[in-house]
Amino acid sequence: MNKAHTFDERISKEQIKHLNSLSQQCRGDIIKMTTIAGSGHPAGSMSSIDMYLTVFTFANITPETRDTPSRDRIIVSHGHTSPGVYACLARLGFIDVHDVLVGFRKLGSPYEGHVERHVPGVEWSTGSLGQGLSAACGFALASKLSNAPFNTFCLMSDAEQAKGQVAEARRFARKYRLNNLTVIIDNNQFQISGKTGDIMPVNLKDNYRADGWRVIEVPGHDFRRLFAAIRRAVKDRSNPYAIIAHTIMGHGVTFMEGKADYHGKALSREESKRALTELGVDDDIDTLYGKSARIHVPVRKQMPLPVIKTGEPKVYTETMHPRVAFGNALADIARMNEKNTIAVFDCDLSSSVKTDQFAQVVPGNFFQAGVSEHTVATIAGALSINGIIALWADFGVFAIDEVYNQLRLNAVNMTNVKIVATHLGYDVGPDGKTHHCIDYIGLLRNLFGFKLIIPGDPNQTDRAARCVLSEPGNIVIGLTRTKLPIMKTEDGEIFYTADYEFTYGNIDLIREGDDCVIFTNGTMLHKSVEAWSRLREKGITARIYNVSCPLDVDSEIVVDAAETGLIVSYEDHIAATGLGCTLAQVIAANKITTDLIQIGIRQFGGSAEADALYTKNRLDAHSLATVIVDHLQTQTTSSTTPTKS
Repeated sequence: MNKAHTFDERISKEQIKHLNSLSQQCRGDIIKMTTIAGSGHPAGSMSSIDMYLTVFTFANITPETRDTPSRDRIIVSHGHTSPGVYACLARLGFIDVHDVLVGFRKLGSPYEGHVERHVPGVEWSTGSLGQGLSAACGFALASKLSNAPFNTFCLMSDAEQAKGQVAEARRFARKYRLNNLTVIIDNNQFQISGKTGDIMPVNLKDNYRADGWRVIEVPGHDFRRLFAAIRRAVKDRSNPYAIIAHTIMGHGVTFMEGKADYHGKALSREESKRALTELGVDDDIDTLYGKSARIHVPVRKQMPLPVIKTGEPKVYTETMHPRVAFGNALADIARMNEKNTIAVFDCDLSSSVKTDQFAQVVPGNFFQAGVSEHTVATIAGALSINGIIALWADFGVFAIDEVYNQLRLNAVNMTNVKIVATHLGYDVGPDGKTHHCIDYIGLLRNLFGFKLIIPGDPNQTDRAARCVLSEPGNIVIGLTRTKLPIMKTEDGEIFYTADYEFTYGNIDLIREGDDCVIFTNGTMLHKSVEAWSRLREKGITARIYNVSCPLDVDSEIVVDAAETGLIVSYEDHIAATGLGCTLAQVIAANKITTDLIQIGIRQFGGSAEADALYTKNRLDAHSLATVIVDHLQTQTTSSTTPTKS
């Protein structure tokens, strides 16, 4: 069949006949690969396969154009139906049929248990249900911003519609007129535990309509009706559409139909024989057992990020909010670059996180999502792999803690999102423990590829912001709520001058000293300098390092610091999982002999200003100096006390 590259023409009888034939073949492939693997989700794949064949056959994407910017984007939100996706892609020539059948769910094979972005034709790795529509919003938004007229299709399950993130995404799509977005829902009315109506009832039609979407209901195994519904949705450029496809779980095999049993369970060998016979598909499973697939994971071509002008750094001379320095730098960069280069997302906190200046400079690239952090984390991630610099600013407890799973999926998808997390640690004002983001270093260290920067003052914040916006990858900048003094040298000169160039991973020597070494960052940097002065009055010299990148510490500096005999980590973070944890790992890995004191948060705080919480929890400068003095005196006493012979 000649591939129709759009939904412009009506579907022909010959095309329907061909699709029906492919549908049977794909159902057979689904049975085969899950039986050979001994696991998988066959029944849901069989109810979704006709949706997949319709969209992948007629959308503007082919094996040859799968990486071109103008291709249509197809996001499969219910990634566990990977057998159906892989069968469809194989029969349409995107991937090799044999490799899929024998390599499915095998170690080293690209055909994992849930759809993966490195597979040709797959745009977004999915697994956690409910995130696909947010990702689709990111792709559809990329089409708008880049003036690339492609369509975005999001194929979903009915059960995942119960997740709140789906509702957040629906509202975002309607507000920002993502009318190039079409959702197709496999409404087979079953999930792992039974009927969706019993597990968690969801009114699909009314929910989408209430959020301003057009809704079409069709029989999900009727290619003519499916095609007509999608064609209508694509041609309407004024509304996003949700197509509810009424399907049958396990469709095509009578003993599987309408049963939850085979949702997440492969057929036995005897069952697979019966199923393939009923489908009229050759049973070659026994000959495929033990066969090897080509263990080749394709390298996904990344869309390059735009090269931006970052401008000249500012030099601040007076105490101010690092948030303001960030906001100024962001607005400065927005003024000197093309308007669709950067997109900024906010969740009802623009005046606090200082993205409001950007909104004034480039209002069309500022997206206010309200209290919808989960969908924003995913939308920004998806947008960032489509040639747009995506930045999201929010309080740390929302931008990191609340959306950890969304950030994890961003890491899996190798996104390039920039996150500015403010109000970290105890430094959130008297809001109380629910707003204390005291675990962000520990969380981010678990996300492969994520980088974290905690600037020590407004000037370093300015340099870091300009650097981050011109770098690929997922990067978090962590900022305080309160104002910070300008960091100065011992001679009173500004430390982070106009000549200072921020480089990720650099550790800055702030003060010299030989009796101990303090590793710190952020708001605690200035307190450590205050402690340095207190210690000097007692004849103790402390070396201070500003470790603005606490996930990547130079081990040579730690080895050198150990020569003093005492290393102190000092942070506004849980002591066991933050900078001190990183230092402990370096010390252990390099078999370094030194004393290590980890000073940090050891309990949830209460409602008070940051300084009061620091004092109560012995995190103030006086307490830091006292701990060091007491430790050094104890060491001196123990070394001079004579021992009994």
